[in-house]
Amino acid sequence: NFTGAVAATSFIWTNNNTSIGLAASGNGDIPSFTAINTTNAPTTANINVLPIAYGCPGALQSFTITVNPTPNVDQPGNITVCGNATIGAINFSGSVSGTGFSWTNDNTSIGLAASGNGNIPSFTGVNTGVLPATGFITVTPTANGCPGNARFFTITVNATPNVVQPANQLLCNAAPTNAVNFTGSVAATSFIWTNNNTSIGLAVSGTGDIPSFTAINTTNATATAIINVLPIAYGCPGTLQSFTIAVNPTPNVVQPANQSLCNNATTNAINFSGAVSGTGFSWTNNNTSIGLAASGNGNIPSFTATNSTNAPVMATITVTPLANGCPGPSQSFTITVNPTPNVVQPANQVLCNNAATGTVNFTGSVSGTSFGWTNDNTTIGLAASGTGDIPSFLATNVSNVAVTATITVTP
Repeated sequence: NFTGAVAATSFIWTNNNTSIGLAASGNGDIPSFTAINTTNAPTTANINVLPIAYGCPGALQSFTITVNPTPNVDQPGNITVCGNATIGAINFSGSVSGTGFSWTNDNTSIGLAASGNGNIPSFTGVNTGVLPATGFITVTPTANGCPGNARFFTITVNATPNVVQPANQLLCNAAPTNAVNFTGSVAATSFIWTNNNTSIGLAVSGTGDIPSFTAINTTNATATAIINVLPIAYGCPGTLQSFTIAVNPTPNVVQPANQSLCNNATTNAINFSGAVSGTGFSWTNNNTSIGLAASGNGNIPSFTATNSTNAPVMATITVTPLANGCPGPSQSFTITVNPTPNVVQPANQVLCNNAATGTVNFTGSVSGTSFGWTNDNTTIGLAASGTGDIPSFLATNVSNVAVTATITVTP
């Protein structure tokens, strides 16, 4: 609104820069108008105003209207990182020189303050939950006291997945393992695992749970596999967990030798052995009449074999190896105790010289018994020794006194 000291003064004005939204010239006051600047720098218009009263011009006056540009901020890209990852510095830029930037963050749990000015320095993304955490960032440019249009972007910090520690397993060869079902607190977690010992019957690697499988150990020592499992969620790995599957070998026992003995003879000590270190042995005996207990552990010491019958007695001994809680295949062997044979007492004979003796047929209670005999006086006409029965022979005596021969028979 132009004013002057002289009543009835009118005003004529000119504008040298119509780009600001004002006409090139006009009369009277300049009404309010919307200032325009489509450039990236301040735009200034010089306004000259001439007062006229009673046809007389007065002194020209000049003033300026400067229109600052609207600042902008280049659109930042959205950011997604894993928990505890470093987020690089976010540097804002715009086309208007000297623009400053202010920003706000609606979720400080991601590790970024609620607001700030200027660029966002590098920081560590934080997520203590089990779902992705997203911060909504609003950045506003300001230049020459003029605000520009805000831009928006997000910073998402994914949750760090975990896996519940699987239990170690200890099994015997050929036993089925327990299925390993991996779990974690972060939804949609997947699991990758590796195995450093495929000899136990498990593949070198896989994804997801490990189903039950038959554990294998073809050696004589415990075979241990270390399984490493890595949880992954939203493309982010978690902390590796390890557990073991140990497979004990199947113990064995070297085949013991059979024994055959006479009644009241001493057996050989039986010392069991096997290929697996630390193997223990248990045994059972199906015939305690031979003088051995019905069962026992460890080696069988020497003992006196007994047989009170008239026929061979056989005991079957079954021995089972056990190592690390794992049984092995049993082996069986026999101890046979033969009976003590006897001979029925033969009758004494008294004969005349040149008389025929009676046949001596030896008998005993043990089937299959054979007999050996000796004679301490061959002058009677009988050999010094023989086997089997003694057939009838002519008894002789060339002396004048009775002679006696003692026959000893052994069964």
